Amino acid sequence: MDSRRERLQRARLYFVTDVRPGLEELLAAALAGGVDMVQLRDKSASDEELVRAAAVFRRLCDEHGALFWLNDRPDLVAACGADGVHVGQDDMPAADARRLAGEEVLVGVSTHSPAQLDAALAAGDADQLSVGPVWETPTKEGRPAAGLDYVRHAARVAGERPWFAIGGIDLDNVREVIAAGASRVVVVRAIRDADDPEAAARSLRAALEEAEVGAEP
Repeated sequence: MDSRRERLQRARLYFVTDVRPGLEELLAAALAGGVDMVQLRDKSASDEELVRAAAVFRRLCDEHGALFWLNDRPDLVAACGADGVHVGQDDMPAADARRLAGEEVLVGVSTHSPAQLDAALAAGDADQLSVGPVWETPTKEGRPAAGLDYVRHAARVAGERPWFAIGGIDLDNVREVIAAGASRVVVVRAIRDADDPEAAARSLRAALEEAEVGAEP
């Protein structure tokens, strides 16, 4: 199998979810629909609950050749068998997360402004960056929208570093994000809350593969 970093370079659709009833069916549907990275993010779950849920993530990701990320817990990466760990601006620095999780583990970092993105790029410690929230979203209550201008900035400056637009992205607006310069997106509700998660993932994936990146007039 290709290395984690090779698979990250190819990744386009990143799905984040918590521990919930029907988790296995939800993940299986998302992965069948074209998700190529999934993140376990649950601030309220115990270590035991995270490790137990991680076994489901790991098995399904292996079946589909997808990358499994753990949110904000580099200390649990080994126990969870995760490929990567994602940290926010208020969590430990990416370099510290890598030292704790291991050199072979991927590290992702959230950014919410051009200054934060530029700093993360300059530091060079993160394998991938998230850019947003493009629109306000209840999954990040109280965080103001960064807007499509932030996506345009990332498209100009990020170079070859993989980055994912995040925040309120769904089937109704994903083409706007792509037109602003994003070739990769993170979604939560667009798949998690869909009546047919596999179909939602498939439609998002199709938009990412068919729409022209940076095609704004």
